[in-house]
Amino acid sequence: MEPSSSRGPERQVAEAFVALADTLVTGFDIIEFMHVLAERCVNLLGVDAAGLLITDDRGRLQLMGSSSEQSRLLELFQLQSDQGPCLDSFRSGLPVHCADLAEAHAVTTWPRFAGHAQRRGFRAVSALPMRLREQVIGAMNLFHARPGAMEPGTAALAQAMADIATIGLLQERAIRESQILTEQLQHALSSRVIIEQAKGVIAERHGLSMEAAFALLRGHARSNNQSLTGLAQEVVAHTIALQPRSQSGTSGLPPAP
Repeated sequence: MEPSSSRGPERQVAEAFVALADTLVTGFDIIEFMHVLAERCVNLLGVDAAGLLITDDRGRLQLMGSSSEQSRLLELFQLQSDQGPCLDSFRSGLPVHCADLAEAHAVTTWPRFAGHAQRRGFRAVSALPMRLREQVIGAMNLFHARPGAMEPGTAALAQAMADIATIGLLQERAIRESQILTEQLQHALSSRVIIEQAKGVIAERHGLSMEAAFALLRGHARSNNQSLTGLAQEVVAHTIALQPRSQSGTSGLPPAP
């Protein structure tokens, strides 16, 4: 049996970070990643529930993970009512702590959220920004069923977990953007090849220079509101035969039988 000392706080912290790192490198799934983070927050930080709001590609906050149905509904309520500590933390890029949601300050600051959270069984909350330097991509909410301030050490550990999650998400976005850029560049290269082929077809058919062939191809595409690559594919496939204006009153005719 494993000694109890090896299951102490240090070991639990290490396991939490290993679990988050494993999620990053083995078939990244953002939803699974967020749920792992929420669950680890509850298990490691001694909170009763956790929720995570992350920005989408338009910069709008979306619910991406929660440890319970109650926290999920409360996070959605924050978004719908446009008030709550998680939103404040996201907008300011700073931690927001409330030791008692029944206190006047909380009720005044978040009148709808404070009452709704208490009805859901929560009395204290801490919201931590998910940020890397100046870039804030979301916030993590930690809920307590009883009032009380979060210990400084616990708050520091919670912020560290939010930080590693932020790095993971930004890494995933960078990889995804890199893949999109690579696909766009590959498409551009493929388009360039087909356009060069089309220029060659036109130049050979009409005895034109490559520059004149390209001008004819480009002019027809513009006149007919057609993509240059799409028109080039038709020329290469011989589904359209472009004619210089000096040879025909039109800039494009169906291919001869």
